[in-house]
Amino acid sequence: MNRDIMGLIIKREDGSEIVNYDDPQFPSYIFEGWVKPNVTWERVPHFHEDIEMCTVTKGKMAYSVNGKTVMLHEGDTIFINSNQIHYSMCIDDVGARYIIFIAHPGILNASVAVEMQAIRPITDNKDLPYLRFRDIDEMTEAVYQLMYSLLPIRHCAFEVTKQFYQIWDLVMKRSEIIGVLGPEEAPDARMQTFKNMMHYISNNYQRTLTLEEIAGSANISKSLCNLLFKQYVGESPINYVMHFRARKVAEYLRSSNLSMSEIANLSGFSGVSYMSETFKKCFECTPREYRKDWREMARAEAPQPQFEE
Repeated sequence: MNRDIMGLIIKREDGSEIVNYDDPQFPSYIFEGWVKPNVTWERVPHFHEDIEMCTVTKGKMAYSVNGKTVMLHEGDTIFINSNQIHYSMCIDDVGARYIIFIAHPGILNASVAVEMQAIRPITDNKDLPYLRFRDIDEMTEAVYQLMYSLLPIRHCAFEVTKQFYQIWDLVMKRSEIIGVLGPEEAPDARMQTFKNMMHYISNNYQRTLTLEEIAGSANISKSLCNLLFKQYVGESPINYVMHFRARKVAEYLRSSNLSMSEIANLSGFSGVSYMSETFKKCFECTPREYRKDWREMARAEAPQPQFEE
């Protein structure tokens, strides 16, 4: 794991997330974390080839998946399928604690037969953007225990693989129960259009962007552009750009010693004062306060030198 980007969602040019795997040689990320209002990983729309699972261990939270809000209470688990647009969010001021498991389905591809019989019917199914395991459902306790038992083995690829197979078996059984397993179908064209606009913003956020330009990047009307942003991320295209730039500021504050004016220029803001105003709206603190708090937290978590007596 790269600690410099811990707690950040880093994206490729196409808008997909670069997952900060526990081991660069094994595509799996397991973490016991928390979510509260205005942290850098809340309400950040993204997608990735990996599947994502989140089990709430305390409190309550929600996920947005392709524009639909899914409520999660203590004990619930959500499975998010490959390449779905999603983000986590708080639903109160208390926040929640959770265990998250992000893993590439390729871990399970022991053969072409396994891939075609067990993996692709899930990952390629457009009718299965997510599954929710709740206390009223079968298998919820089994999923919870499997998720919890991942924590102590997160750095052992073999053990994680064994657990992943058991989790996948429950995902398949749950999918069969609700009747969504079926033949491969074409991906949702609207979602791909939205992803194209995310890609365009990712490549052009450093300059002034208009609604007309964003819509034009996907060859759609401005009204449809607004509709798709409302559907998938719950905000207007211009607000999405503002939040995107603010998150870029957070990345620079955490990973560099650049001055505020340099960060403003790199993040697409016309000046430091406008950057600070926008950042405070998103994170409820100034950029300088954010950098100071992050550095103090990093120092507190740094390993202390050991001295022999």
